[in-house]
Amino acid sequence: MSDLPPLPDKNWLLAQVGPSRAAWDRAQRPARIEPAGPGDESVWDYPRPPELRPAPGRVRVVHGGCEIASSDRALRMVETAGAPVYLLPPEDVRMDLLVPNDHVTVCEWKGAAVHFDLVMPGARVADAAFAYPDPLDDLGQGYGRIAGWIAFYPARVDACFVGDEQVRPQPGGYYAGWVTDAIKGPIKGDPGTEGW
Repeated sequence: MSDLPPLPDKNWLLAQVGPSRAAWDRAQRPARIEPAGPGDESVWDYPRPPELRPAPGRVRVVHGGCEIASSDRALRMVETAGAPVYLLPPEDVRMDLLVPNDHVTVCEWKGAAVHFDLVMPGARVADAAFAYPDPLDDLGQGYGRIAGWIAFYPARVDACFVGDEQVRPQPGGYYAGWVTDAIKGPIKGDPGTEGW
């Protein structure tokens, strides 16, 4: 990855995220959690800190009639209250269509993320994807293995698929979670879920 914006120093970043990490076990839980049947997954059974798991099928991203990404090697990041975020190795992504921008965000678990615009003939989709170029790896969760892997926001592209199922975006527009029929919530993102 080249032409990326500057990232915060990791030691400084760890000092900044410490209070957020310490408060996670005091997060609110909703009064009613959807029951998860056979083959389902409740976002309330996902761990925190987040965990990397293999994707349950081929992962594809399509925009403007073009397949932007396709991978049998994708991983998903699962975290309490959120829909899984799918990460694809850059070798399985049309990186020629992704242009880094100046947007940098911070996750208290994974560190600094850089964002990419999707640029195609006649179209530019701002912040369509992001990556962790140098993830925090102090928790023993193996986040280092996703360095440079690409995550797409399903609300910002035409379609994302897990296997043959077209996913729905996680509510609220901020998160990059992919909601499938097997995911049970409620899922954070809507108003009133900020403390989850």
